[in-house]
Amino acid sequence: MTALVRKPLTTLFALAVALAAAGPALAGDGGLSPVSPNAPGARGITDTYWFITVFIGIVFLVVEGLLVAFVIRYRRKARARDAEVPQIHGSSRLELLWTTVPVLILVAIATFVFVKLPGINRVPEASAAGPRLDVTVTGHQFYWEFAYPDGVVTIDRLRVPAGVPVRLTVTAPDWDVIHSWWIPALGGKIDAIPGRLNHTGFTAANAGTYVGRCAELCGIQHTAMLASVHVLPKPAFDAWLNQRERQQAAGTSGLGQEEWIGSCAKCHGLAGEGLVGPAVATSPTLLDGAKLAALLQVGKGQMPPVGRGWNGQQLDALAAYLKGRFGNG
Repeated sequence: MTALVRKPLTTLFALAVALAAAGPALAGDGGLSPVSPNAPGARGITDTYWFITVFIGIVFLVVEGLLVAFVIRYRRKARARDAEVPQIHGSSRLELLWTTVPVLILVAIATFVFVKLPGINRVPEASAAGPRLDVTVTGHQFYWEFAYPDGVVTIDRLRVPAGVPVRLTVTAPDWDVIHSWWIPALGGKIDAIPGRLNHTGFTAANAGTYVGRCAELCGIQHTAMLASVHVLPKPAFDAWLNQRERQQAAGTSGLGQEEWIGSCAKCHGLAGEGLVGPAVATSPTLLDGAKLAALLQVGKGQMPPVGRGWNGQQLDALAAYLKGRFGNG
């Protein structure tokens, strides 16, 4: 009995280790492996994922391997159907083993997770290399609004500097629904709850564009509520932020186009041709600033108040863009 168990266990353990080592290389995007982490929090999540996956793989192979081994070893063979099979009595040592090992596995997993958890949830602080960037992330139906300390606002795309701690204050308006901010390469998800301020953050190691989505079912256009974080080298980010601040003050920042694409076109189509919502390209409301502002701030029918809480600069930016886009009829 002992020899029968020991040999499959040794073979299955070696196979499990080999599979665990080959997993990251064979998975690729969309497979078993999570996205490549680009921040400490995301790295902690990835480490935890692989640690638990290895344990799950080993347990699966051991259990299924023993099941197959016992099925083969103790099959009926040529015995008559009414013949009594050999009676095998329990083994106290074996019973103690299969009770203790699962407990030890759970303890190991729990210990690893609790060691990693503080680093995953930690909001980065300012470093000696420079100050921290604070951004307010507001989830709306069905777009993300990013507000920088100097008044710059962007829609659906957050720009941050590489190597600089970023602190995100995540919320949703009182009149909205619950959303959930999630960029897998930069950390775990955090809910945007109406009227409540939640905090998360990251320090992106490398420049690039990292995509994510709302991770909370928030309505009919939930799948269109995508987000991206564009990580720039520090000098390039500073230049963009300064330029965006000047352009936004002058009304030439492109904010109106971002608002149209992020908050309007997801329901009404890029050309206002109608999609989930009705066609609006020929609506006179688009060219009437007062009526447009009232529609955005109050909503109508099934349309949520997508612009409620916008300041005058944001409303003017959308009105100016729509006049230039649809003013010629």
